[in-house]
Amino acid sequence: MSVLSDPRWAEAWAHLPDYLGGHVRVSVTAIALGLVVSLPLAIIARNRPVMRRLLLSIASIVQTVPGLALLALFYPLLLASASLTLKWFGFGFSAFGFLPAVLALALYSMLPVLRNTVTGLRGIDPSILEAAQGVGMTGLQSLGRVELPLAMPIMMAGVRTASVWVIGTATLSTPIGQTSLGNYIFAGLQTQNWVFVLFGCIAAALLALVVDQLLALIEAGLRRRSSWRAALGGAGIAALVAATLIPSLARPAPSYVVGAKTFTEQYVLSALMTQRLDAAGLSATTREGLGSNVIFQALLDGDIDVYVDYSGTLWTNQFHHTSLRPRRQLLAELTAELKRQNVTLLGELGFENAYALVMPRKRAEALGIRSVADLAVHARSMSIAADYEFFSRPEWTALRTAYGLNFREQRQMQPDFMYAAVASGEVDVIAGYTSDGLIAKYDLATLSDPKGVIPPYDAVVLLAPKRAEDQAMRDALRPLLGNIDIATMREANLRAAGGDGNASSDDVARWLWEKIKSNNR
Repeated sequence: MSVLSDPRWAEAWAHLPDYLGGHVRVSVTAIALGLVVSLPLAIIARNRPVMRRLLLSIASIVQTVPGLALLALFYPLLLASASLTLKWFGFGFSAFGFLPAVLALALYSMLPVLRNTVTGLRGIDPSILEAAQGVGMTGLQSLGRVELPLAMPIMMAGVRTASVWVIGTATLSTPIGQTSLGNYIFAGLQTQNWVFVLFGCIAAALLALVVDQLLALIEAGLRRRSSWRAALGGAGIAALVAATLIPSLARPAPSYVVGAKTFTEQYVLSALMTQRLDAAGLSATTREGLGSNVIFQALLDGDIDVYVDYSGTLWTNQFHHTSLRPRRQLLAELTAELKRQNVTLLGELGFENAYALVMPRKRAEALGIRSVADLAVHARSMSIAADYEFFSRPEWTALRTAYGLNFREQRQMQPDFMYAAVASGEVDVIAGYTSDGLIAKYDLATLSDPKGVIPPYDAVVLLAPKRAEDQAMRDALRPLLGNIDIATMREANLRAAGGDGNASSDDVARWLWEKIKSNNR
């Protein structure tokens, strides 16, 4: 099979209108907001040294914050603001997706616009300004008729730079719920679908180049006083926005939104639930790549309707409990906690995806390591890797305290990469997931937890408050409950992570449904 005949290319193309549309809308809105704020500030500050230095310093500091961190910071800030407006004024707003992405990206765009506008205006020959005064122009007339036209080429260079930065950074908005070309990249990295990763990178790069060239056309028109060039560039940008906006407006909005976190299993399960809802005549779509805390809040706010979470994650992260419970008791108490927030725990899928310390089977056998207690003896000479959140989770603190774990080095990695890293000897131990098919693929061993420090992590289906009485949705998803065992989920995860050639998450979800049906015959 040639590279271009890979069916994953067709799947990538199928997602393009949705992902590109979301990317263009959030980028254009952020750039426009950045211009509306930055241009007046730069004009006001051009002859005020203290204000000018302060603005440029603040914008420079913002620019040093990593894009993903800046995007993530706006989510809790807006969440708190929404809570206050609801309490004080009786209305709230969604802190999910579009709004935090726009605000963060607008901040990111400000430095080049501020700097170039100030530089362009201050670089005008003073004799020209004196001549403008000499012919009786007011300060406002001089600004509009002389200063801005002369500074426009330099200002447009700043707008071009800001636009490229925003379009590139917008790919990082996926974890906070904004659909973008980053959906390709996040999904591709998790499922080892390199077609998606490549497609997303190329699409984002091409979009940035197209917008940059259209802005260059506007810049050339302004510089050469060629109105047709400027108009052509502006028409091109308007056409680009319309081309991505009109299809989304023409499509009927889906009735249900299925959420998914940022790892392989979640992509498969969200695809499976979407397919089941569609098969029942309930139009559904997925919102993938969401952070753990973002996704639960999105469910509470009604931004998504359903997703799969894990009992231990909810118990420790969402409800901040540190004391352990037996499985049945934990599920009962968790159901009660969720009910108090009007969230419905529809049921368990039938498998557990728990954290577990994992190392190569052969090395574990050679060192006589079967449990975390055995590992503690050797940990000082070993390195450990985990996903981005594990080392800040209470499970890690509990493991270290209970077993006296003290590793030589701790590293954070993309989940799918860390399995290859431990198999190749790049690290000695990883914090893996018990339902991950890569454990079998790389011949790894999961170490037992004799003290029972790690809580149960049963996969459970959660319904948003607004779907509590939705019987049609319950009926569509009920056949999944209790029918996915750990072996089946491991095989599905392995298929989705490259173990089945070119299988997509949708393909694996269809395979999983056929497996469920055959097991129930």
